[in-house]
Parts: sequence; structure tokens; C-alpha cells
Amino acid sequence: MLQRPRGTRDFLPEEMEARRTLEGTFRDRARRWGYREIATPEFEHLELFTLRSGEGIVEEMYTFEDKGGRKLALRPEITASVLRMYVNEARVIPKPLRWFYFADCFRYERPQKGRYRQFWQFGAELIGADGPRADAEVILLAHDLLAAAGARFEIRVGHLAPVTSLLRDLDPADRKRVMVFLDKHDATGLGAFLAEKGLVDLPDRLQALRGIRDLSELWEIIGDIPEKARIQEMIGLLDAEGIRYSLDFGIARGLDYYTGMVFEGFGENLGAENQILGGGAYRLAHLFGGDDVASVGFAIGFDRVMVSLGERPAAQGLRVAVLATEDGRARAFTVARAFRDAGVTAVLDLSERSISAQLSHAAKSAEFAVILGKREAEAGTVTLKDLRTGEQREVPLPDAVKEVKRSDAR
Repeated sequence: MLQRPRGTRDFLPEEMEARRTLEGTFRDRARRWGYREIATPEFEHLELFTLRSGEGIVEEMYTFEDKGGRKLALRPEITASVLRMYVNEARVIPKPLRWFYFADCFRYERPQKGRYRQFWQFGAELIGADGPRADAEVILLAHDLLAAAGARFEIRVGHLAPVTSLLRDLDPADRKRVMVFLDKHDATGLGAFLAEKGLVDLPDRLQALRGIRDLSELWEIIGDIPEKARIQEMIGLLDAEGIRYSLDFGIARGLDYYTGMVFEGFGENLGAENQILGGGAYRLAHLFGGDDVASVGFAIGFDRVMVSLGERPAAQGLRVAVLATEDGRARAFTVARAFRDAGVTAVLDLSERSISAQLSHAAKSAEFAVILGKREAEAGTVTLKDLRTGEQREVPLPDAVKEVKRSDAR
């Protein structure tokens, strides 16, 4: 028996319904903020991703050559594709652009709970807006999405300026090494590396950034920096909205293109692999031949959010089972269509079992049964049975539809 590829999953109807419900919640909330949905190809030229993240990312990707010898890759994330699309298709559209996406990505890594080789991301990009209000909007949007989903989460907000101000005397290659240590929370490696550089007091100052609880502590550590006013205004906007978040100026993100604000989200019931969101302010379009446009965005790990929500069934409307004897079968499709046209799920019993056997089966998955026998066929009526109470009565078809609709509204 053939098995599915490692790191992929099959989704049965119940899980798909729950996933579509969450997906719909995210889409609805994003649209309320004025964000519009986009889509990009599942595979891109390999160079798109190596330009952004370096050749090292190739080991984590699914890459291949097409019949023309072109090097392609299944997308490992979406942001690069979005900015490539902006450069190709949307540079002349008035900015700012508010876009969101929901798509699957592929990475060749060790599968574990909440981490798969095929996984889904829901993300948003605000392109062509710069400043504290743009930073705050994207953080608040991400918070709104997770809150609307019913997730239990923590958001941590930071900015790269404090770290980079402490690292200003290091050359670019060494700064990059330090950012990797910070991103991996490797205090031992960080201390050893900076000790080699003769900067023995710097690890403590960098680590102190993680423990800051208010901005006054930050200025005591780093003094005044050019970004001070922007950081203060952004935090003031978040506080004015009353959302729950914490400061973390030790967030490094480990990606070269972030330029300012950075933030992360963590599920409260996911154990060690608990990050469900990451984002920040960045400049990426110029790598792909575009203008040096300011952007802010984030991606939500959709699968990890699903895990954090647990076994939560999707909300469903009422279901009607249409049952018929041999005399009533000719009318069954017409009756079912009347319910469907009214927005009610109607399922025909396609067996030739007795009505009692059909009722027994229907009681497992439906709230109402509509019975069509010889009497109903001759009278042009239906028998509507409430499978929850056992009550039934013979009524005209339009009345049966109205009664089910009223019950669904309650």
C-alpha cells in the first residue's frame, strides 16, 4: 500500500471543515482592515529565494530543473514571491498596498508536531507605507486575526535599532554572526564569540535587552538613538489600543532584510515549538529589480494555530436527510433541491433500505428527516421528522423548508 510522502498530511472532512472555518475567519478579519487577497505561483525561480536568504537555504528547499534546464524551487515562504509580484505587476499602483495571502509552502526539514514539509501560511504585507503607524497597524492586524480565531497567544514586540546600535563597532560579517546567536538564543556561543573580539561586556548588555519591561529601561542601556521617537510613537499606539503584548528588544529574527520593527507571536499551549507568527519592517523589492520601497508584514503558521486550537469542530448548519420508499424516489431530488436552494444542506439516502433503516442511519448525521412514501407522493406533501425530538408531521414542501430554516435560525 502506497503511503503519503513524509511530512505531508491527508485531511478528512471534519478537519477540512475546521481548517476552512479558521481560514474564513482570517480572511474576513483581514478584509475588514482593507487588505485584499493575492496569490503567487507554487514554484518560482530558485534565484528568487537565494537572493533573499543566501545559498544556504537550498539545503532546506525542494529544488528541481524543468525540461528547459531552468532551476526552480517549490516556495519555502511567500514574502519573496509577493515582492517579486509587486515589482513585476504593481509598482505603478497607488500605494500603500494592503495585500494578504493564504498558501502552502514546502521545506525539507525534520517533521514534528506543528512542523511539516508541506505547511500553510496566512500572511499580510503593507507595501509602500513607512513609519510608526504602519508598524502599529500590522502588529494590531496580526493580533486581531489571532484573537478572532480564539487562539491563546502572546505577542512580543521589538525593534532592531537597539541591537544594531550596540553592534555598531563590529564589521558586517561579525554583526551577522551575532544576530544568528541572538536569534537562536545561544548565550554561550554569543559570549564566546564576543570574548574573542575583546567585547566581554557586550553579551550582558545584549541579553539585558530581552528583559526590558518599559522603554525607560531601554534608554538607560543604549541612550538616545535616531529611532527613539519612532519606537515611542509605535508603542504609544499599541498601548492606546489596549492589546496584550510584551517588549522584547532581543528579537533578532536572523534575516538580513528586516530594517526596524520586529515582532513574534507564541501559542500558549504548544510546548517548545510554540512560535506561530513572525514579522516586521523590511526592504526587499530592490533585490528583485524594484524600487527601495518600505514594507511591513507578517506570516502566521496556520498549522500551528490549528494545533493550538485543539479539536474544535467547525460550526455547521442543520442537515436534512431525504428518505424515500420506492413510490417516493422519483420526487426525492426535487425535494432535496428545494432545501438546498434555501441554503440548507440536504443529503439523499441512495440505498434501497427500509424507511426504518434509513431513519436509523440518518439519525447519526442529520437533525431532520424528510420522508417520501406513497401517501406523500399522491398528496404532494412530505413528512418532516425532527430527529432530535422525534416529532413529525405531514406538511407541504414549502412549509417543511420554512420550519427547518426557522429551527436553524434559533
